[in-house]
Amino acid sequence: MTQDSFIATLLDQRLDSTLALLEAVRADESLLESTLAAATRTAEAIERGGTLFICGNGGSAGEATHLSGELIGPFLNKTRRPLPAIALGFDTSAASAVANDFSFDEVFARQIDALARPGDVLWALSTSGRSPNVVRALDTAAERGLLTVLLTGAAHDDLPASAQIRLAVPSRETPRIQEVHLMLGHFLCEVVEFMAAGSE
Repeated sequence: MTQDSFIATLLDQRLDSTLALLEAVRADESLLESTLAAATRTAEAIERGGTLFICGNGGSAGEATHLSGELIGPFLNKTRRPLPAIALGFDTSAASAVANDFSFDEVFARQIDALARPGDVLWALSTSGRSPNVVRALDTAAERGLLTVLLTGAAHDDLPASAQIRLAVPSRETPRIQEVHLMLGHFLCEVVEFMAAGSE
């Protein structure tokens, strides 16, 4: 097999695996119900004056900033007001101070403790569902009266109890999970935009 044919075959395999995963997502009634609940409850919280916080590590951190940007900037509705969404961990002075003086496990939790109020929302992204700093963020958010949503991969027995809504993508492959997280995140943003700013 030549290099070109190998790469072409690899692309076919990736497309096939993505299509298969999307079909699995479509067939997962629990995931679909949880996605609808996360979307509507987030929108309702923002309508009541709440703020959305989003966190994750690595690629999931990139998705956190992507999704917050969709709500602050225009997503589909180019004329609506900006919606309050904050990606945690991107204040480098605060994040590095917390990591240095306390622990990297606290970088999101301490920001939630400082900024969040009861009635706000946390979307936490972790493909494993067990990243210590994401778990601490969920715990702190739950303690402070936030709605907590965990976007993760194939469900594990030890997912944090503090995640009230769990969007568990039925895969254990990090890239595939992150691809579906972005798709689901875009859907969440679309519903939030429609409900919280649709009347405009």
